[in-house]
Amino acid sequence: MGIEAKIAAIHDEDLRAELEAARGGFLFAVIVEHIAHRQALRDAERAQARQSEAARAAMGRDQRRRDAVRLVIESEPTGPDTIQHIHSVLALCGLPYRDPGDQHEFFREYGRNTLSLLAGRIKNPATGAMEFQGLPYGPKARLVLLHLCTEAVRQRSPTIAVADSLSGFMREMGFAVTGGERGTIRQFKEQLNRLAACTMQIGLWDGQARSSTLTMPPFRRLDLWRTGDDALSWSKTVQFHQDFYDNLIRHALPVDIRAARAFSGSARKLDLLFWVGYRLRALQRPLRLTWDNLHKQFGADNASLRSFRQAFKADVAHLKEVFPKLPLTLDDTGMQLQPADPGALLVPPRPAGRGPAAKGAGRGAGRPASRKPAAAGA
Repeated sequence: MGIEAKIAAIHDEDLRAELEAARGGFLFAVIVEHIAHRQALRDAERAQARQSEAARAAMGRDQRRRDAVRLVIESEPTGPDTIQHIHSVLALCGLPYRDPGDQHEFFREYGRNTLSLLAGRIKNPATGAMEFQGLPYGPKARLVLLHLCTEAVRQRSPTIAVADSLSGFMREMGFAVTGGERGTIRQFKEQLNRLAACTMQIGLWDGQARSSTLTMPPFRRLDLWRTGDDALSWSKTVQFHQDFYDNLIRHALPVDIRAARAFSGSARKLDLLFWVGYRLRALQRPLRLTWDNLHKQFGADNASLRSFRQAFKADVAHLKEVFPKLPLTLDDTGMQLQPADPGALLVPPRPAGRGPAAKGAGRGAGRPASRKPAAAGA
């Protein structure tokens, strides 16, 4: 390209001004070459931005949200304002994905361990009746737990004021705060009441001759007030069971709130986010899980293994849209999770030498390094 063609290609106003200031000088040809190169770089960046914008415009709403979260996480480091907390046990033990109706018990296996969730009752402040609440379920139950665990860790208190903080958290998660019979406030209150009424039992087995059963009711007390026109009572305060709270303070799992926001509409994606975050904090050797393991852990709503595999592959793909460096792969036999460098972790890595995050639960996550993949339960 001749010098005149290079001059013609320079069109940014500031670069044109540099060009005119250099005109007639001894090194004019060299300066033109330099300015033309800078113009070409700018044009390439703009073209790339237009392509990215066009690709983003063609995405669905959820995919755009995931893409936006990925960009934010990659450009802004994790800090105190972006960290939430969940109990490590809840990272291993998922709640029901859909409304179980009048079912009183929910049962799930995860490797050698099991979760039993028992529904309970709470006293209605308007009628005085002990009313059955049903089992907590879906993404909102998980988000309520994430919020309350976070507040307990931040305040270093088992008693949490709910009324104001929950509405702010709902907005932070991308939910419109709406009242009425079908409003989001009612939906979140319902899940809080169900969580407060339920009891968790976790069964642990060593695979040979020893087992333990842990009964962990999340909450000790829920105070309800009847409020004006709202047909559902408002939970002003909740108090964690002391054992649950003490264990939470010792074993709180950090969660990037921006990632939680990206998956706030999907219970299974939130479970996958929490589970992977827990595993990666201490993983020192490859972890392999069969499709049967994964189905028992994450496939509660998929009757067939075939339908679960299709849905789970999509969930993993969505998780990797937000975290492209995530060392997680799927194949015909199941899933493999590799130890990751800090840049690929969802949360800061745990210092070497510490044990699993949840006492007695998920044993094997922090075993010594080995060349062979670990065949562990989910």
